[in-house]
Amino acid sequence: MTRKLRFTLILLVMTLGAAGIALAQSPSGADENKKQTAAVPSPPTPTATKPDGDYLGSDVCATCHTEQQKSFVHTIMGNAMAHPKSALDARGCESCHGPGKAHVEAGGGKDTIPVRFTKGSVNTVEEKNSACLSCHSKGNQMFWRGSPHESRAMACIDCHQVHYGSQAERYAALGSESRYGAPLTEHVGTRKPQPELCLQCHQMRRAQLQRSSHMPYREGKVTCTSCHNPHGSPNPSQLIQSTINENCLSCHTERRGPFLWEHPPVMENCANCHEPHGSSNPQLLKVRMPRVCDSCHVASRHPTQPQPLSSIKNFNRGCTNCHSLIHGSNHPSGNFFLR
Repeated sequence: MTRKLRFTLILLVMTLGAAGIALAQSPSGADENKKQTAAVPSPPTPTATKPDGDYLGSDVCATCHTEQQKSFVHTIMGNAMAHPKSALDARGCESCHGPGKAHVEAGGGKDTIPVRFTKGSVNTVEEKNSACLSCHSKGNQMFWRGSPHESRAMACIDCHQVHYGSQAERYAALGSESRYGAPLTEHVGTRKPQPELCLQCHQMRRAQLQRSSHMPYREGKVTCTSCHNPHGSPNPSQLIQSTINENCLSCHTERRGPFLWEHPPVMENCANCHEPHGSSNPQLLKVRMPRVCDSCHVASRHPTQPQPLSSIKNFNRGCTNCHSLIHGSNHPSGNFFLR
């Protein structure tokens, strides 16, 4: 092959290559490429399962559970679901009991309900609580995980119920059951009013409540949740405040300092001298005067020879007869907490 012929062939190949590129970039070329691409079968796209496929809505539930629906619409939860703020609220009954398609197809039956809260339920405590915690996971319920009640496998329905009528009807029904004054329970979705609800388990506190000096539970002035958060707290004894003193001083503001002269045991812990739930001694004291003071103060200035409480030497004797400002004094010469 001569040099001239070789050069002619190279030029021809280059010309044909340029023509092919132009054809591919032209609209007709693009159509040809699309036709070739369309001719190749693509793998089938998997069909996404609808998340609400087994959810039928509360209207379907109400066709059979008419009485429950009439009562439920007057509750706090029923009102929230009537004006949903999330997709979970919009599911209504099924937001707690799970999808109802299998229950409807089976023609009813308790065993076909995914999550049941009655005594005959086969669901675990964790499954029941998960239905509640799907919404109630903030606020007072923030520390439920790991709390004393949760650690003892308590279910929310052990204390709460939601299928009741109006609040007025609920209070009227609970009033006949309560042995105490008017309940101060803010959320009436409890099975019993406080403190009766708590005292059915905390029997020691029930005994303390019957003592002569007690917190005004029986008078209906405070409840257990006035001091404690039953859903858990980062504070000792599930207290609402960070310390025992802060809890007490939230009501007993006259004992709050700062004082010029402060009593060390008062600054440390109110429970050093007082039994907060109830006592047989005045002012909720752990022991009577003068023993409560003698437990710390040695016989350095006053005669503190131990005597029976019935002795004439102890009659009407109390350190606070003179040291009346025992919680703290602002007087310039009040370092002994005198009058």
